[in-house]
Amino acid sequence: MDVVRIFDTTLRDGEQSPGFSMNTEDKIRLARQLAALNVDVIEAGFPIASKGDLEAVKRVALEVRNVPIAALARAKKQDVDAAIEALKPAAAPRLHVFLATSDLHLSAKLNMTREQALEAIGSMIRYGRQHVGEVEFSAEDAGRTDIDFLCQVCRIAVNAGATVLNLPDTVGYAVPEEYGAMFLKVREFLGDPQGITLSAHCHDDLGMAVANSLAAVRAGVRQIECTINGIGERAGNAALEEIVVALAVRKESFGVSTQIRLEELFPTSRMLTEITGAQVAPNKAVVGANAFAHEAGIHQDGIIKNPLTYEIISPQTVGVPARSLVLGKHSGRNALRLSLRDLGYEASDQELAEVYTRVTALADQSKQVRPRDIVAIAHEVIRRRPAAMAAESSSAA
Repeated sequence: MDVVRIFDTTLRDGEQSPGFSMNTEDKIRLARQLAALNVDVIEAGFPIASKGDLEAVKRVALEVRNVPIAALARAKKQDVDAAIEALKPAAAPRLHVFLATSDLHLSAKLNMTREQALEAIGSMIRYGRQHVGEVEFSAEDAGRTDIDFLCQVCRIAVNAGATVLNLPDTVGYAVPEEYGAMFLKVREFLGDPQGITLSAHCHDDLGMAVANSLAAVRAGVRQIECTINGIGERAGNAALEEIVVALAVRKESFGVSTQIRLEELFPTSRMLTEITGAQVAPNKAVVGANAFAHEAGIHQDGIIKNPLTYEIISPQTVGVPARSLVLGKHSGRNALRLSLRDLGYEASDQELAEVYTRVTALADQSKQVRPRDIVAIAHEVIRRRPAAMAAESSSAA
């Protein structure tokens, strides 16, 4: 089975979004966890951005020896030199050169012609290969680039020595069908040369970053660039945890696997949340607080009988300690009985009915019923049992 490599850019694309900045020690700590997660590449930063970022990439490269470390550079000599400097301590360095290729970016942002872009791409990749063994090239805004010109760009990059071609949906504009078709066209043009890996990098402006990434996999892409919790510019990047779990759960459909240790997904997500202080949405797939929580009585009953009824993957598989049966106004009696047992109460059917009535009444007034609320209600209802039994005995006598 083909393996899709996971290129994690949490420390670079994720970190440069507002509110997610990390200091050097934060980056090192998270990089170690990414290594434990078993990502294939860690993009540690953008060295030309600041002296601090250059030093952070160096430190990550020194501390994490078992995962290739990438550094980003525009197709400019000063950028490439800064990245080369930052990558010197790396056991397996990767220089990541990029240049915008859409006519919009070339004219409005770079004031460059297509010919000048091709020259810059070829010369900077060749220069980088003189110092770093592996060079990746990204055609920024590839999703809005004229396809014939994009094919020329890819040919120039390969001839100059790039071994990874990344074609990003930089502004989250693509839809899955057209994003996949772009890669198929490039593959046809290049003839699938040996030793060249196609890569996808998607943003979530229209909420389709993960869908576009998976479409790219179907089109032959074997590297996905993504971030933990989907953090990144604007609406964020494709979420690593969603991509790898989708590929694992639907392995027969996609026909590929990853080397990610799924049980490290939740701990990695929690570490990033702790470092940045930015909580993920409760309904976030895979790692959100509600991803394995159930309140509806029908769902709770199904989960109690067989978790597969409403969970396509167990919480433990992705590192979540346990599922949660939340007691609220939608909950059922079976979940309440189970909760009472967990709290040390064995209720009769009559007692359960009374506790249930009280719990649902309380839930109508508040969003969630806490365990201490259930204990208080259960204690009040069930503690009557000895008195009631005594009364019955006295009556019988």
